[in-house]
Parts: sequence; C-alpha cells; structure tokens
Amino acid sequence: MSENLQAIEKALSTKQPKDVVLAFLLNTSKELVANAAEKLVAEDAIYTSLNFNNPELKQIEPWAGTSTGREVYVYTFSNVGTYWNVDDFQVTDLIGEGETVAVFGKFTYTSVIAKNTFTSPFAIKATVKDGLITYFQFLEDTYASAASFRVEGEWTIQQDADNSKRFNVSANS
Repeated sequence: MSENLQAIEKALSTKQPKDVVLAFLLNTSKELVANAAEKLVAEDAIYTSLNFNNPELKQIEPWAGTSTGREVYVYTFSNVGTYWNVDDFQVTDLIGEGETVAVFGKFTYTSVIAKNTFTSPFAIKATVKDGLITYFQFLEDTYASAASFRVEGEWTIQQDADNSKRFNVSANS
C-alpha cells in the first residue's frame, strides 16, 4: 500500500485532526484528490483560498475566495495540478490543538503555459470534526502565484505621495 493510501487509512482509523489534514495534503494531486476529499472532507466543508472575496483575483485563479462543499476541494486541487507543475511541496510544521490544525511549509510551482517558476511559503488553518475537514484556509504568496501566469503587460506602482518613488513592474522583471 502506498504512503498516500496508508495516510488515509491511518486518518480514518484515528480521526485525529493532524492525521486527517496530513492525509489530505499527501493526496492532493489531481489524480488522488477526489478519493481523499470523499473520505476526509465533510460534504458542507468551507474552503477559503487566498482571500475571502476578490473578484479580480478570481479571474486569475478561479478557486480564490470562500466556497462551500466537498467538490470545491476537488476543483481547487485538481486545477493546481492543471495550471501548474508541482515541482516541490514541503510541509515543515504541523501543529494541532483540539480540532484546529496549523500547517506551514513551502512549495515551488511552474505555470504550465507561461513557464514561470516561483517558490512560496504557505500556511493552512484547518478545522477537523469527527474525522472530517470542515474548514480549510490556504494562504500563499498570492502575488507570486498570480504573476506566474503573466506573459506581457506592465503596472505602474506608487505607494505614497512622492512621485519620484513610482516604478514599473513588467512580465519580464
């Protein structure tokens, strides 16, 4: 039995929040996530990806924002494996207290079309009740992930009233 399936079996057996979240993370590839979600995510689970509600970001990353339902987990993680090649994904810390689990780590993705590679830290807050994920909040370097799709264009940035501090950011920067 593979490490991925063993993790799911352990989570189903112990129902411990840390085991459930780790098993889910070990099974988030687009080939495995539907099975993991079916076994480890509540039907009405809430998923918050990157922000609570940002329509502009949702155009770039359609899973961004807050959604409800097990199918959102499958949709989100399947798309990660479609939009990017997952070059590396490392959990560095997994902390649990009661029903709450915090996960920290880093990943490196390369966008499939634009071929832009980026490395980002990530943080997850999850809630597990009765052996099922009921809430999952995923945070990353959203600027880097969205920018990995840039193929052209330029932004002019100004953070304060001093015009001399304006600068441009382009797809080739």
